[in-house]
Amino acid sequence: MRPWRRVSHRIHSWQASDALLAVPLSLIAAIIVADILTPPHVPLGPLLIVAPAITASFASPLLTALVGLIAVGALLGVGAGFHLLTTESVGAQIISLVVVSVVVTVFRYLRERHSRELEQVRRVSEAAQRVVLRPLPRRIGPLRVASVYMAAQEEALIGGDLYAAVRTSFGTRLIIGDVMGKGLTAMGDASLLLGAFREAARRKAALPELMTYLERSVCWNLAEPTESTDEGECFITAAIIDIPDAAPQAQMVSCGHPPPLLLRERKVVTLHASAPAPPLGLGELSTPEYRVDTFLLEPGDLLLLYTDGVVEARDPRGLFYPLAARAVSWVQDSPVALVHHLRADLLDHVGGRLSDDAAVVALQRTAGP
Repeated sequence: MRPWRRVSHRIHSWQASDALLAVPLSLIAAIIVADILTPPHVPLGPLLIVAPAITASFASPLLTALVGLIAVGALLGVGAGFHLLTTESVGAQIISLVVVSVVVTVFRYLRERHSRELEQVRRVSEAAQRVVLRPLPRRIGPLRVASVYMAAQEEALIGGDLYAAVRTSFGTRLIIGDVMGKGLTAMGDASLLLGAFREAARRKAALPELMTYLERSVCWNLAEPTESTDEGECFITAAIIDIPDAAPQAQMVSCGHPPPLLLRERKVVTLHASAPAPPLGLGELSTPEYRVDTFLLEPGDLLLLYTDGVVEARDPRGLFYPLAARAVSWVQDSPVALVHHLRADLLDHVGGRLSDDAAVVALQRTAGP
């Protein structure tokens, strides 16, 4: 940054905080005036400690140190004016004020450094999210689409939930899934499944064939040598949905994933799979059979896909989030409005912080291409 830009930025920052900075400076002036007017045996100098302590709550370390120096200088001036600098009382007051000013300045510096580190982590998480969990476009063929991801970990923006959409020769193919666990390990498993899905979604024409390929990909990943203590314990619930452009219908294969909701004519229908397969990664324990379920998806219908972080979210009383009951009031919404209302209502239900990652995808078939 050039010098003149630094000065301009500093002036702008000062203008933004000078109103609050007037508070500790006014306190210093008021305390000094009161100390001068009161008898010598009533010391008010210790009250100056309040000024740097207040400044540390909103200002930078530099301004905090500056206010501390002003407070120390004011106390020295009063002591010199009354010829009390050599007394033990004033000396103790000055030492105490210097120590407190140094402590709050160091505290403010450490807090500011932590904030910078947290911001850097968030930027890295945002970059990882754009690479791993690509945002869905607002329009995919005849579908209007909206999505949202809410990570449980405060320092991260992504975790083990996943979704993606791929255009094929016949329409749109979507996946939504949830990796067991959270954090970096879950994010790596989610990245593996998304990569396998994007690579095979256009080559595997039939849904059972695609699911078999994804199952093998997850099992191969689990079989790789690793230092992780959770080796072999991973599984992923997932649902893949095919929506052809020409026909008003959709096909679904579910692997232990929560059933989607169909919003149509002020009604909410839960689309339960007739025979859900086990989650991906558990195929070695049995021979999964991937049965395809077909349902109508007409123009105007809304399809809501979600992970278990939504329906398993609890309020302070321990009650689960009633997604189907809440969705009735959003039947007439667009996908963007529906996702917006759901996110706000879910966070309000849990008190502002989720205990598990949550992902939501809403799509609506339109009459046009």
